[in-house]
Amino acid sequence: MRRRALALLPLLALPARAQGVAQGSPPAPRPLVVAESATLRLADLFENAGDAGQAVLGAAPVPGRRMMLDAGQLAIIARRYNLAWRPLSGEERSIIERPGHPLPRDEVETLLREELVRLGMDPEAELELPGFAAPSVPLGTLPQLMLEAAQYDNGTRRFAATLVVAADGMASWRGRVTGRALPTAPVVVATRRLAVGDIVGPEDLREIRLRSERVRPGAAQQAEEVVGRQLRRPIGANLPFVLVDLVAPRIVARNQVVLMVLDGPGLAMTAQGRAMSAAAHGERVPVMNLGSRSIVEAEAIGPGRVRVVTGSVPLQLGRRN
Repeated sequence: MRRRALALLPLLALPARAQGVAQGSPPAPRPLVVAESATLRLADLFENAGDAGQAVLGAAPVPGRRMMLDAGQLAIIARRYNLAWRPLSGEERSIIERPGHPLPRDEVETLLREELVRLGMDPEAELELPGFAAPSVPLGTLPQLMLEAAQYDNGTRRFAATLVVAADGMASWRGRVTGRALPTAPVVVATRRLAVGDIVGPEDLREIRLRSERVRPGAAQQAEEVVGRQLRRPIGANLPFVLVDLVAPRIVARNQVVLMVLDGPGLAMTAQGRAMSAAAHGERVPVMNLGSRSIVEAEAIGPGRVRVVTGSVPLQLGRRN
């Protein structure tokens, strides 16, 4: 009985046909055969097979797989085709492998998405394909993909379809593909690490979509919510911005010496003061007049500039009873 077994051995890059074999040399099995087609012939397996070399032994392994023939199996093949070879040690073996590469998963997902959207799936959904392993196809081929019997349930968001893969040099592959469509939500993430006080620019962020279950409540969903804002907490690369951590840029820092402007009917005065807290444009901030030591309420109007609020009276800050 002929047996075939898959051998999990390191991939070797040896040619299937030996070069420079002397004329009249006895036949011998090749330790490694790299099959270049879907059909395995005697000359692929044995050196110096003679006139019987073009005899078809059967199908080669599928692309990306390998099989092993032991000494007993090789001896059976040699006797069948009248080759003058017998195993000497019983350790002889031939490993037959077929080069190939896995079908790109994104090609399968693209085909699935187009069909499932037609059946009612949200175009922004993420496809979950548990246990799916794309088949391998021969090197240098352009495989054709088709779907059969595609189904989609809007209630459970589950889907199923039969994937058909055809390519030169391989039998058509058919496999069932099942999974679930997961809802997604937009989110804005940082492209680099940012520190406290940094003002976020357009180059510091990108918009992506994540599974809705992974989006934190309060996460920024549009770039307009983030650009030009200042960070209250540091953020790492590829992490989402959170709206509560973003504030208007501070144009006045705490304890900063500022120019105080007092405008009124027929009155324009300036003085130096010290801001008692940080403030963004338009925010109110208590300011100590460095001349009188009195504290008044002012409005931040520019970097290092505040306008004293009309009618403001001296404030007593930090006073204890």
